[in-house]
Amino acid sequence: MFETWLGQLNGLVWGVPMLVLLLGTGIYLSVGLKGLTLKRISSSFKELWAGRFGEGEGEIPPFRALMTSLSATIGTGNIAGVATAIGIGGPGALFWMWMTALVGMATKYAEAVLAVEYRQKNDKGENVGGPMYYIRNGLGKKWGWMAVAFALLCGLGGFGIGNGVQANSVADALNLSFGVPELTTGLILAVLIALVIFGGVKRIAEVAAKLVPIMAIAYILCGLIVLALNATEVPAALVTIVKSAFSPVAATGGFAGSAVMLAIRMGVARGVFSNEAGLGSAPIAHAAAQTDSPVRQGRIAMLGTFIDTIILCSITGLVIVVTGVWTGTEQGSAMTAAAFAMVLPGGDKMVALGLAVFAFTTLLGWSYYSEKCFGFLFGVKALIPFRVLWVLMIPIGATLNLGMIWTIADTMNGLMALPNLIALLLLSPVVFRLTRADALNSPAVNNSAGTSDPE
Repeated sequence: MFETWLGQLNGLVWGVPMLVLLLGTGIYLSVGLKGLTLKRISSSFKELWAGRFGEGEGEIPPFRALMTSLSATIGTGNIAGVATAIGIGGPGALFWMWMTALVGMATKYAEAVLAVEYRQKNDKGENVGGPMYYIRNGLGKKWGWMAVAFALLCGLGGFGIGNGVQANSVADALNLSFGVPELTTGLILAVLIALVIFGGVKRIAEVAAKLVPIMAIAYILCGLIVLALNATEVPAALVTIVKSAFSPVAATGGFAGSAVMLAIRMGVARGVFSNEAGLGSAPIAHAAAQTDSPVRQGRIAMLGTFIDTIILCSITGLVIVVTGVWTGTEQGSAMTAAAFAMVLPGGDKMVALGLAVFAFTTLLGWSYYSEKCFGFLFGVKALIPFRVLWVLMIPIGATLNLGMIWTIADTMNGLMALPNLIALLLLSPVVFRLTRADALNSPAVNNSAGTSDPE
């Protein structure tokens, strides 16, 4: 009964209105920014490299802020999420993941700009920010209820999106590939996570800065090897992906067939689950960056969506389509593992290990997001109890039903996105103003944290 109700709620949350709001906000911001996010990709990578060293107030260098953000976004969505999207919506779902990412870069840019612009210090003297702060400080006290709603949804939702889903997926993968009991995986993960998160954002960022680049590059190289060995099939796979995005896919093998709307829905939902553009989670990490320029941090932040979806999710999706496993009976991470195993000896085990590392860093990144939301709601006194609860939930999540966890996570994604997207639209004039001022190299634009003028 509960699962049926949950499924209905999920369908309502991720219905046409949400798809229109997500894509519409990204398109509106892209147009308002005059395509800046697409024009500045290469120069933003240069700024990212220069951002290894901080410049201005903050807790961590801009580079580590992005790595912390990527630690949360690069996770099961890149392996299991892409496979789930294709397994239900067909290859066309990958196309809609791309579209979501391209406009989502503008959304992520705007989120980070506002996060740095409206950040403030907490009782411990740390710079904190994110949607709950730019809603309250940017839109004024009358919007305070929406700031509380976001913080509550993100804080609680993190236990599903960034805790339960991650622990469950890695426990399932290690059990299938190596026979490790789910509870054992959960307990080991809990200990490792505890060793990091009790050191605060600086330790999380330090670990993320080391693990994220290594795991991303390793996964990309493995994927490129598979695609190189199937190079003749890649053009046909790309044609299939584009065609399937606009026309129904007939039942093939173990694939039940899908309509265009299902491909769009799965592509957008799993795309957002993976890159988190529009959710409002990533700007919480970027608010801690040591920078004196909201715009510069915005340009660095938008690379998170590009790296996560345009690069990593594309690797997974192309491998799945090229090898043809999407027409089989496997689902989720098992589908991705089967695709790699078809070409690389022990490929399924490599995917399982990759998933374990991806999930580990996501548990770290989301612990910080949820912690800051609870800090906003209850003050710094809530931080230690939160960390204890976060660690205790990991073994529980590792042993729960995967299907229900995915549905809960999907639903929470949609619900927490609503207040954030509304705020982005209302505060877009601030984003455009700061962007124009940066382009003119104007010193006249001052940080407006703590004000209530959304212009």
